[in-house]
Amino acid sequence: MISMAGKTIRRWWALFALPTFAAFLIGFLIPFVLGVYLSFCKFSTVTDAKFVGTRNYTKVFSDPDFIHALWYTTAFTIITTVVINVLAFAIAYMLTKAIKGSTLFRSVFFMPNLIGGIILGYVWMLLLNGVLAHWGRSITYSGTYGFWGMVILVCWQQIGYMMIIYIAGLQSLPTDVLEAAAVDGASSRQTLFRVTIPLMMPSITVCTFLTVTNGFKLFDQNLALTGGAPSYKSELLALNIYRTFYGRFGYEGVGQAKAVVFFIIVAVISLVQNKLTRSREVSA
Repeated sequence: MISMAGKTIRRWWALFALPTFAAFLIGFLIPFVLGVYLSFCKFSTVTDAKFVGTRNYTKVFSDPDFIHALWYTTAFTIITTVVINVLAFAIAYMLTKAIKGSTLFRSVFFMPNLIGGIILGYVWMLLLNGVLAHWGRSITYSGTYGFWGMVILVCWQQIGYMMIIYIAGLQSLPTDVLEAAAVDGASSRQTLFRVTIPLMMPSITVCTFLTVTNGFKLFDQNLALTGGAPSYKSELLALNIYRTFYGRFGYEGVGQAKAVVFFIIVAVISLVQNKLTRSREVSA
């Protein structure tokens, strides 16, 4: 029997959903559609936009800095995704065992995620420059130095957050399956790779999705740590788009086209990654 509250919700559901739908419409859908339109225009403000066809997109793919930033970001995302997830899972696996002070260790590993990206960038710039000064170098000496500096920074920041997700997944594993594996004589290694990891695929899907999207969208840390120096060789995609849009007069339309391309790339990669890991969940 449907309660009075249930009847009210069924009758007035559209009214309840209206605020959320309006926020989605005003905050995302309308700006997104307008942004796609502006990517085909030359403009300095929204009101003086003039349609120029695909000219902006031609400039995007003929911009060597954008192509370099694309491959640079792809390599950065692949490395950070692998390192963060492997180390986060390993730490989570150890901290779910009977280790003295595991709660303290969880807090310590998670704390870097509470610090803002800009602050982290400047802190690590000082740390890494202090170390590299021993060899007469700095973080902006080459794009390679900046690359590995950002890898270290992002891994240090995000491992703790992914660790928490993996710990939640490990603690929710069915104990009867693990006990059955032990009764059948499975070793710790066999249990880990044949039982635990396959059952952890939902958590792996979430963490992989987050690290992939975070890698491609990284901006604050890149801006603070290297600023793209030297000569934009350590510039990730988000910073390249920002520099094009706000740093080059007359290139606002090109910057908007880069933003649309950036959105498509992140969306496609995220969907493909999510589909692949979801298929592993089903097979597991």
